[in-house]
Amino acid sequence: MESTVFAGSLVAIVTPFRDDGEIDWKAWARLVDFHLQAGTSGLVIGGTTGESPTITEPELIELTRRATEQVAGRMRIIVGCGTSSTASTVDRVRLHGAGGADGLLLVTPVYNRPTQEGLFLHFEAAAQASRIPVILYNVPTRTAVDLLPATVARLSRLPNIVAVKEAVASMTRIRELAELCRPGFGLLSGDDETARDAMGNGACGVISVTGNVAPGLMSTMIKAAGSGDMSSAARIDSKLIGLHRSLFLETNPIPLKWALERMGLIGGALRLPLTRLAPQHHAAVEAALRQAEVGLPGNGHASG
Repeated sequence: MESTVFAGSLVAIVTPFRDDGEIDWKAWARLVDFHLQAGTSGLVIGGTTGESPTITEPELIELTRRATEQVAGRMRIIVGCGTSSTASTVDRVRLHGAGGADGLLLVTPVYNRPTQEGLFLHFEAAAQASRIPVILYNVPTRTAVDLLPATVARLSRLPNIVAVKEAVASMTRIRELAELCRPGFGLLSGDDETARDAMGNGACGVISVTGNVAPGLMSTMIKAAGSGDMSSAARIDSKLIGLHRSLFLETNPIPLKWALERMGLIGGALRLPLTRLAPQHHAAVEAALRQAEVGLPGNGHASG
């Protein structure tokens, strides 16, 4: 399977909720269309940004079904379905691999802190169970375990594992992965602030948070970097740097949902234990939106 289908600006999309806690399906369709119009390469559904710990299995299936039907092949659809248990991850891989998505994003197990051999065997079992390509996801700041480049290199040689989302913001890490992994293996940045540099060090794209609010700029920036036009990429990225930083003033996706509400795309509801953005951060996020020249129609939002 070719990894090139998972390249460019992929967005870890939020899950919009109504104030009663239910998914806002009208807002979901609006978000998907927003990315179609902006040139986003693909959507990651049910990732960290999508509040995966609080989404039920039936909800994730329905989110995927609706998005897949709406994009009709115009964007890649990736579903987040990793857990801390290999057995349950295998079950979820089988379930979501049959739902029409193009790929599955599997995060390293959280909390139980497996060894590198345990991580290899975990992902090997998941990949063997999957009918569609698997993308590894390494984010040690959330999981308390680091999927090391040597282990990723071993996994890259398994037939169904096609890429890794690497959220360690180190160019040394990116270069090591590019050197060790098999030719054609996809290297996706998982850190917006260093994504442009990652592109210059062997990455083929990004799975982005910032792309939720500035999808056109992110897509254009990543395309420029991918073509070697680093001066244009840097010029575009200078407009985005405020977003890269302010969207993490509190736990993602708290600031992001406030920003999207401010843009009129969704309501700002989150599911507990996440709460709305503290007022002292509003000005910083607003300034970052203006720096990126993101449209701000007013304080209201459409919901349904």
